Amino acid sequence: MSKPISADELQTMRHSCAHLMAAAVQKLWPGTRFGVGPATERGFYYDMELPQPLQLEDLEKIEQTMRQLAGKALPIERKEVPITQAIEVMDKAGQPYKVELLNLLRERGSTAVAEETGDAGVADDGEKAGVDSVSFYSLGDFTDLCRGPHVAHSGKTGAFKLMALAGAYWRGKPENPQLQRIHAVCFATQDELDFHLHQLAEAERRDHRRLGRELGLFHIQEEAVGSVFWHPKGWTLWLIVEQFIREQLAREGYVEVKTPQLLDRVLWEKSGHWEKFRANMFTTQADEERVLALKPMSCPCHVQIFKQGLKSYRDLPIRMAEFGACHRNESSGSLHGIMRTRAFVQDDAHIFCTPGQVKAETIAFCDLLRRVYAAFGYQDFCVKFSDRPPVRAGSDEVWDKAEAALKEAVEEAGLTYTLNPGEGAFYGPKLEFVLRDAIGRDWQCGTYQLDFVIPERLEASYIDEAGDKIVPVMIHRAILGSFERFLGVLIEHHAGAFPLWLAPVQAVVVPIADRHVPYARQVQEELMTGGLRVAVDDSNERMQKKIREAEMQKIPYILVVGDREAADKTAAMRLRSGENMGPTALDAIRTRLIEETTARR
Repeated sequence: MSKPISADELQTMRHSCAHLMAAAVQKLWPGTRFGVGPATERGFYYDMELPQPLQLEDLEKIEQTMRQLAGKALPIERKEVPITQAIEVMDKAGQPYKVELLNLLRERGSTAVAEETGDAGVADDGEKAGVDSVSFYSLGDFTDLCRGPHVAHSGKTGAFKLMALAGAYWRGKPENPQLQRIHAVCFATQDELDFHLHQLAEAERRDHRRLGRELGLFHIQEEAVGSVFWHPKGWTLWLIVEQFIREQLAREGYVEVKTPQLLDRVLWEKSGHWEKFRANMFTTQADEERVLALKPMSCPCHVQIFKQGLKSYRDLPIRMAEFGACHRNESSGSLHGIMRTRAFVQDDAHIFCTPGQVKAETIAFCDLLRRVYAAFGYQDFCVKFSDRPPVRAGSDEVWDKAEAALKEAVEEAGLTYTLNPGEGAFYGPKLEFVLRDAIGRDWQCGTYQLDFVIPERLEASYIDEAGDKIVPVMIHRAILGSFERFLGVLIEHHAGAFPLWLAPVQAVVVPIADRHVPYARQVQEELMTGGLRVAVDDSNERMQKKIREAEMQKIPYILVVGDREAADKTAAMRLRSGENMGPTALDAIRTRLIEETTARR
C-alpha cells in the first residue's frame, strides 16, 4: 500500500495538474492567453482567453490530451530569470495577462499580487516591490510564470476530472476582460477521485432545493430574497420538529418565552451588538429620534425578562427558551436555499446560573444534545472549542475565567474537542457541535457559549447567599441553530425519505377504482384517530401511477384498497422502497405505525 501524501504534497500535485491542463489547452488551441491557475481545496482552476469560446463538450477533449501528456512523463523544469527578461519573454509569446502580472510584481511585490489575483503561486517569494527575478516552469512546449514547487514530471499529476466552465473577470474587476475559467478536481489516486465524484452525485441527488420543490415542502422567490415560503407539507415537518424540541425542553426544566421583533438601538448599544453586528442588522426609523432594529438574536431580550423582579440564588438556574424569529442582512452571494437565509428562527435558549452551576448545566446540555441528535438520525458529532477573538468585550481576566470554566465543564461532560482559535463570540468562548451527515459532510449546528459580559452590561443581577448583588453567568445555547438550516441539512441527510415520525405524510391510501374511495376514507379516518398523518389519493390516475407517485413523494407506507380489502377490513401494505407486505388488518397497520412513530423517544 502506498504511503498517503501530505496536504502540501497534494496541493503541489494539484497546482502541477493546472499546468498540465494549460499545456493541453495550448496544444489544442494555440494562441490562448493565460491568466492565473491556482490550486483549490479539491483541485484547481485556470482562467484563460481562447481564440474561440470553449463549450462543455471541449472538456473531454482537453482531458484526453492531458492524459496523453501525462503518459509521456514530461519533466516539469524550473528556470529563474530576471524580471525584465521575463516581461520580454511573455510579451513576445503574446501573453498580456502574464506581462501585467510581472509589471505588478515589479511595482508592488508578490503578496499584493497574490491577494489581488487569488493565486499565491504567481511568483517567487519577494514580498516587497522591486522583485528582481522570477521563476518559470516548463512542461513540454508550455511555459508558465510560477513560484512552484511542482511534481517531477507530468505523470505524477494524480487523478483529475474537468468539472465546469464559468466566466471570471480578469483580476476580479468588472471593467476588465472576462476570461473563461475551467474548474477541475484532482486527487492523489483514482479511487479518491471516484469517491469524490460519487459524493458530488449524491449531494446533487440530495440537494434540499430540488427536493423541497419536488416534495412540495417550500419555495424561495426573488420578491422575498433570503426568506422561505413553507408549503403545507414543509410546514408540517417544521411543526413536528418544533414540537419535539418543545417536549425535550419541557423535560429539562426550560420555560418558553416570546420577545419582540423590533427593539430600540439603545438596547443593542448597551449589549455591544450595535458595535460588533451593526452591518448585519435591519433597521427602521420610527421617528426623528428613535431607530429600531429587527433582532438578529434574542439574548438581550431574555435578559430583560430575567430582570423583571428580584432574583435570588435560590431561583437559579433559570432556563429560558424561545423559538426566536431573527433577521440578519446576509450578503446576497452567501444565500443558499434554506441553508443560509436572512429571515430565520433559532431554537434559542439562555441559562442564567451561578458560576458553581456551569458544570452541571453543561453536562445536562450535552446529554440533551446527544438525545436530540440521535432522534434525528445523527449518532455522532464532533466539538470545536472557540476561544477569544481579536475584537471582544470584557477584560482578559474575565475571558480567562470563562475559558477555564467552559473547558472544565465540557471535559467533565465526557466530550473531546478540537481548538478553533480566535473564533469565539465577542462576549465569550463557545462550543460548536458539528454533525456528520449520511454522505460524510460536516454541518455546524449546535452552539454553547459562556457569557460573563452581556449580563453585566445590561445590569442583570441576583442576590447571593450573603445578600450581595451578583452578575449571573449567562449561557447562550442552541441545539438546532437556525431551524431553516437544520431542516435543509435534515432533508439532505435523509435524501427526503424521512423516518416515519418526521414524514409529513406517513401513509397514503390508494383506492384501486372510484368505487373504493369511500372505504379508502374509512381507512384514513381509522388511522388518523391514532394520531397518524394519512392522505387519500382519489385522483383519476391508474393505480400503478398512484403508487409510483407515492414512492416518488417518499411516503413511507402505501396502502392499496380494493374489493377484497373492503370486504376483509384490510389494506395491501407496501413500503416506499417497493417492498410488498401484503394484505394487513387495519388494527395491525395502526399499531405498527404508532409504535414506529413513538420509537424515536
